[in-house]
Amino acid sequence: MPQMAPIGWLSLFIIFSIAFVIFNMMNYYSFIPTMPKSSLTTKTQQENSLNWKW
Repeated sequence: MPQMAPIGWLSLFIIFSIAFVIFNMMNYYSFIPTMPKSSLTTKTQQENSLNWKW
């Protein structure tokens, strides 16, 4: 649409960019990672971290 003024293209670009950023932030922060709750892995990690090899 060549009849559209350049300020119209700029405002559309800004609106869509802000909407894109907000959409990505909502998707990023809505994800809650689950941590493994195994007691064996935490126990071996603590023991291994105390044993120095050098």
